[in-house]
Amino acid sequence: MQASVGDRVIIHGRIVGATERAGEVIEVRGSTQSPLLVVRYDDGHEAILSPGSDCEVRHAS
Repeated sequence: MQASVGDRVIIHGRIVGATERAGEVIEVRGSTQSPLLVVRYDDGHEAILSPGSDCEVRHAS
């Protein structure tokens, strides 16, 4: 999964009824084989994300 600073990340809920979380990539760490993304979520908190199958990256235009 390729992500760049400014891309949007959508985390889909893993269980029925779980809400989606969305945020913006503010930093990319790690290697291309195992990237770590620093994400600022829409509610304002920041976290390091190791993207998985429930993660969607929407590239900035």
